[in-house]
Amino acid sequence: MFLTEAEAEARLSDLYRERSRIERAIADLTLFLDIGRRISVPARGAVDGWRDPAPVAPSPDTASEEPAGESGGDRSQARREGRLLIEAASEILEEAGRPLHAAEILEGLTLRGLSVPGIDPVAALNTRLWKRSGPDGPFQRLGDAVYALASGPDDE
Repeated sequence: MFLTEAEAEARLSDLYRERSRIERAIADLTLFLDIGRRISVPARGAVDGWRDPAPVAPSPDTASEEPAGESGGDRSQARREGRLLIEAASEILEEAGRPLHAAEILEGLTLRGLSVPGIDPVAALNTRLWKRSGPDGPFQRLGDAVYALASGPDDE
């Protein structure tokens, strides 16, 4: 039942090839998802008014008018979604009754059906929370990506 040296080397070689194949598949899928995420953002019109290529090129008049009108609506939609995320994060921190790491807050957001756009959603959420953790913000930053609700003047 023992392996000879040649058999062990052959199996090891097979495992290395299999690992290489799996790593290539992981890299391919990661690249596919990354490209898909990059393409899906502009497809919603969120980046510089980019649109899917049309079979017929638009005239110069309509090309300049169309994105400008839609980008204002996209910005207001993004602001609404951002406010919704911050409100939900506040509720999650209030329900927890303790400081939470951005990853824990993201789990709560996900359970509520919300998502944070970006390649690294925890980092993107951390940035959003950090920007709102100033003296007048709803959050207090306690450490690396750890937040609590800011205590207001009537809490003291």
